[in-house]
Amino acid sequence: MMRETGARPDENELETKGRKEPAGGLETKVADSDVAAAFDEFMETFQDFREANDRRLDEIERRSAPDVISVEKVDRINRAIDEHKRMLDDLVLKRARPPLGRARQDAGASEHKEAFSAYIRRGDEHELRQVEEKAMSVGSDPNGGYLVPDELDTEIGRRLTMLSPVRSVATVRQVSGAVLKKPFAISGMATGWVGEEDARPQTANAQLAELQFPTMELYAMPAATASLLDDAAIDVEAWIASEVEAAFAEQEAEAFIAGDGVKKPRGLIDYDTIADGSWTWGKLGHVATGVDGGFGANPSDKLIDLIYALKSGYRQNGRFMMNRSTQAEIRKFKDADGAYLWMPPAAAGGEASLMGFPVTEAEAMPDIASDALALSFGDFRRGYLVVDRVGVRVLRDPYSVKPYVLFYTTKRVGGGVQNFEAIKMLKFAEA
Repeated sequence: MMRETGARPDENELETKGRKEPAGGLETKVADSDVAAAFDEFMETFQDFREANDRRLDEIERRSAPDVISVEKVDRINRAIDEHKRMLDDLVLKRARPPLGRARQDAGASEHKEAFSAYIRRGDEHELRQVEEKAMSVGSDPNGGYLVPDELDTEIGRRLTMLSPVRSVATVRQVSGAVLKKPFAISGMATGWVGEEDARPQTANAQLAELQFPTMELYAMPAATASLLDDAAIDVEAWIASEVEAAFAEQEAEAFIAGDGVKKPRGLIDYDTIADGSWTWGKLGHVATGVDGGFGANPSDKLIDLIYALKSGYRQNGRFMMNRSTQAEIRKFKDADGAYLWMPPAAAGGEASLMGFPVTEAEAMPDIASDALALSFGDFRRGYLVVDRVGVRVLRDPYSVKPYVLFYTTKRVGGGVQNFEAIKMLKFAEA
């Protein structure tokens, strides 16, 4: 813990404290006491930050400029808060992961699991091909890859939800085809008031827009040695899931924020924006800070403007989305009554809040800079759609990189804004 002396904690301690790395790269169950201890350290560090930042603000009021040492201390503790929060999130994530493939007792699922394990370990396609033919599976063959068992498919999807911040707050739909087409009512039917004997003229029809969300191929290619595959103690499905999850989550997280829609999902900040007062369907409304590349003198005012740019029906489920750098800057702000705008999570595994609304940390969001859309607020469940094509496929390749065996693992995923009213952006610009 960082105390008033301003002493900097050992970097290795920050990296390793509270973490338990199992031998051989296999995960172990994280104890509740580890999570509780990490949360206590996080809260103690945040208290140190508040005290140091209060002194910095007092120095600004007294001398118009803070002491250099105070500024360095605030920044140092701010970085320590981020590191403690990251470690806490990792521990909560590990604690939440159940063992793979243990609960299902269905005979067909068990048969598929055993056949898939034989394919992964020895390249034995015969049993797996029979199982999938029996299930009338389409498109599963030695050239295209075999569908993974349900347990693994579900586990990869769940882990991606926990690792990919946009996926965790957006609507997720599964499709069997290549494209999801979604109608959306831009406006309802026209109505009007009439007297008892007045004529009833025909009203205008509702306006519908068709949104299309194509799924794009996402792949990973983990490699294993023959000795690893021969080791009966290794859970091969768990190993594939752990190898693939990070690669898929990193690519998804980037695409859902900044993807251009070419061979990948279309990201949040790729859409055109327009000043919220002139908002039209098909664009995201933005609120300008009034200062190019900064918040300006009253950042809380701009955050309030952003919150109330959203209609009340969306605002009740609203949340902020920003990266770690932007959150570190906002953490220093107070309102007119001297209360901090940013508050830490109330419990381990909880979410930080900003002005009473939860905060989702997405590293792919841009940093604060000139004209940057570095902060977003909205009901992302109604505003953004993630489309998953059913099935994760694995193709075993023992030939390309001998002596390693490659596992070409693919899934198809798409995404984009489905409701342009439900999300607003804060633009760091004069207008």
